[in-house]
Amino acid sequence: MEKIIRPESMERITTPELAQKFIEEQIEEIRTHVGDGKVLLALSGGVDSSVVAALLIKAIGKQLVCVHVNHGLMRKGESEQVIDVFGKELDANLIYVDAADRFLNLLDGVADPERKRKIIGGEFIKVFDEEAAKLEGIGYLAQGTIYPDILESDGVKAHHNVGGLPEGMEFKLVEPVKLLFKDEVRVVGEALGLPHGMVYRQPFPGPGLGVRCLGAITRDRLHALREADAILRDEFDKNGLAEKVWQYFVAVPDFKSVGVRNGKRYEGWAAIIRAVNTTDAMTATVEDIPHSLIHHITERITHEVEGINRVLVDYTPKPVGTIEFE
Repeated sequence: MEKIIRPESMERITTPELAQKFIEEQIEEIRTHVGDGKVLLALSGGVDSSVVAALLIKAIGKQLVCVHVNHGLMRKGESEQVIDVFGKELDANLIYVDAADRFLNLLDGVADPERKRKIIGGEFIKVFDEEAAKLEGIGYLAQGTIYPDILESDGVKAHHNVGGLPEGMEFKLVEPVKLLFKDEVRVVGEALGLPHGMVYRQPFPGPGLGVRCLGAITRDRLHALREADAILRDEFDKNGLAEKVWQYFVAVPDFKSVGVRNGKRYEGWAAIIRAVNTTDAMTATVEDIPHSLIHHITERITHEVEGINRVLVDYTPKPVGTIEFE
């Protein structure tokens, strides 16, 4: 395994000019490394994989094959944005797999968080394997590895693959942003012309909304969660909190409480808002959201999202709480 160390002389990428210089250098390196070979990338729509995809498209065009698997647990509009940006605007060689029913059927009745994670992760690899097996001439696998990933593995980056490939398929890795920190990746992404909202998208767990739809996932509660989360993100965007808060989201528990609507009692779920800041992800403090904004978000969620009749705010720091509920 290769020991990877960022050179001390490497200048931090903080400006569009430095980002453009990095892009030009990487395009030359990628073309030399790949030649006329084909490259496969699991494109999640997150910051790192999106920047790698845009960079590779600029370098080798249709030689890159992007596979986006929609497991039905994405945030509202995310898969659609991947299709619009990469499939239409950048004319990428994009394979879109709508596997929502496949994943949700497997998750039916599963309440244990670890079982949910294993099902989602394992099925993603199976879907990605199936798509990779249909392709011919793939010699390279691109990954959105960034420098913090390497630091967390003590400087050693094993030749693994995020999505998985069929056994026996030989490949070489392409990791063009492996020496960059997250803030540098974002500067490069903007220089590549990616949408600001995609470049500054907040962290999102691999199992997606699966670990925020608490307990056994039901389609109606998952839909309510997705809509409530979209309202929270919309209001944070409008009120200047989107780039101030490290991570913010809604979780919906698997129990109901009595509420009142149109003069009648009815049962509904609670939407729990969590907004935290951190510098190292090991500890986190709770963001102080203005009460007027909380009231407005509550008004919108309880009136616009079917099935939600309460909005709660989680004020627990890490520790003692974790970032996610599951």
